[in-house]
Amino acid sequence: MEVMSHSSSFLLPAGETSAKRYALIVLNQNIPCFTPLLWEHAKLRLCADGGANRIYDELPLFFPREDALLIRNRYKPDVIKGDMDSIRPDVLHFYLSLGTKVIDESHDQDTTDLDKCILFIRDSPLNQESSKLQILATGALGGRFDHEAGNLNVLYRYPDTRITLLSDDCLIQLLPKTHRHEIHIQPSLLGPHCGLIPIGAPSAKTTTTGLQWDLTDTEMRFGGLVSTSNLVKGEKITVKSDSDLLWTISIKKQDSNKTLRSG
Repeated sequence: MEVMSHSSSFLLPAGETSAKRYALIVLNQNIPCFTPLLWEHAKLRLCADGGANRIYDELPLFFPREDALLIRNRYKPDVIKGDMDSIRPDVLHFYLSLGTKVIDESHDQDTTDLDKCILFIRDSPLNQESSKLQILATGALGGRFDHEAGNLNVLYRYPDTRITLLSDDCLIQLLPKTHRHEIHIQPSLLGPHCGLIPIGAPSAKTTTTGLQWDLTDTEMRFGGLVSTSNLVKGEKITVKSDSDLLWTISIKKQDSNKTLRSG
């Protein structure tokens, strides 16, 4: 079985960020403090509908000594896409004036705004066959639970696309059953709390290494055992399962000044 390797080096401070190619999607929840860092190194930057309000309102708060208009001009999304039921008219007009591409898909009520943005990225010329873009989505966790559950569902809809959901507190990604997984931990950034969640289907056999409470051909299912509040022990975790699993790990609070030095 082929090994899939995972790293969160995109959270490393400026100068230490890996060359891994990714696109950034900003959703309509509070943006994490490391958003400016992710923005600087993203190959493509999208706001999902009301996510544009978050960039407009919240990013200037990270730079209180700078003029808010300069910050808004500096952090201009490439694309705003969604059903346009959340974005404020003043925000929409502001980014249109800067040349942001706006795609109104209000006719499509069967997919989420995150779905719509992922499909745009997958079809982008930047998403080359030889070097697929990883997708990072901020603001995907918290807020209304139906929105959060819909974002988790998106991970299962696109198992062949590497998608990471991010908040200030944790990240979540899908570990497809088609691969064995090696998860490389940056101890200064992540942990120690982690979990493996069999949301899509029960797992008859899951085996791990590198956790405080490793699993050995362990059955996991809702209504039975679910591996929550586990702890990472080292810098590499391995996971093998007969079911798709959600992997989640806590993100450590960072020095905001260090995090924002992203250019």
